Amino acid sequence: MIREKLINIVMECRELFLQGYHAEKNVQYKGTVDLFTEYDVAIEKRLSKSLLEAFPDFEIVGEESTKEITYPKKAIYIDPIDGTTNFIHGLPFCAISVGIWEDGKPIAGVVYNPVLNECFSAERGRGAFLNAKPIFVSKQRDFQQSLIATGFPYTKVTKGADYEWVLRTMANILPATRDIRRTGAASIDLCYVACGKFEAYYECNLKPWDVAAGVLIVEEALGKISNEKGDEYSLDEHIILSSNGFVHSALLKHVEQK
Repeated sequence: MIREKLINIVMECRELFLQGYHAEKNVQYKGTVDLFTEYDVAIEKRLSKSLLEAFPDFEIVGEESTKEITYPKKAIYIDPIDGTTNFIHGLPFCAISVGIWEDGKPIAGVVYNPVLNECFSAERGRGAFLNAKPIFVSKQRDFQQSLIATGFPYTKVTKGADYEWVLRTMANILPATRDIRRTGAASIDLCYVACGKFEAYYECNLKPWDVAAGVLIVEEALGKISNEKGDEYSLDEHIILSSNGFVHSALLKHVEQK
């Protein structure tokens, strides 16, 4: 199956990831707070080589190698280290995320956190898994008793439209729920919705490699993904909403539209 092949390729980078996590790193900057290390580059390079050998008809769209984001008909989206800031600071919420898409739909995805040894995976129509065990979203139906995850876009530093949206939406959601969490890695947030740790997750201004794997993992765990209008989500959307499905309508009511 595609899922198992993808897991094996991602697992090849386990030792390199852990070596980097515990090592002194050469931190470089794409923007004021958008960081990367030599390990981001090395892991993406290794993944790209193995993935192209395994899936020669697909095109790689990787965070560290892509200068202009495209959405090929057959695409493999790679985030070699989602949560690089956590990776640099020694926080364990960081992961390799690889999603395979065809004709605008996800067909397989793996999110692997070597630090916590959590490997989330899914293949369309075959369910979602954590370390080979099936996972499902939570059954909580009460939004007030729901734990919600979110993230903050790098554009926050300019205090522009994204920054204002984050503040307004958080002000809406925080009093209406049990609480809000921020792990700092979108792929992990999506997987934690899929396995029932969070009831929902929302964020704006993400890149396709941040969510390409997690979207399918949520859907295969019987969760729901949409944009802020409740319509079908595509990788070029500005806002993503994910939930266990039961609290999705409440989430839509509390999330500000752009």
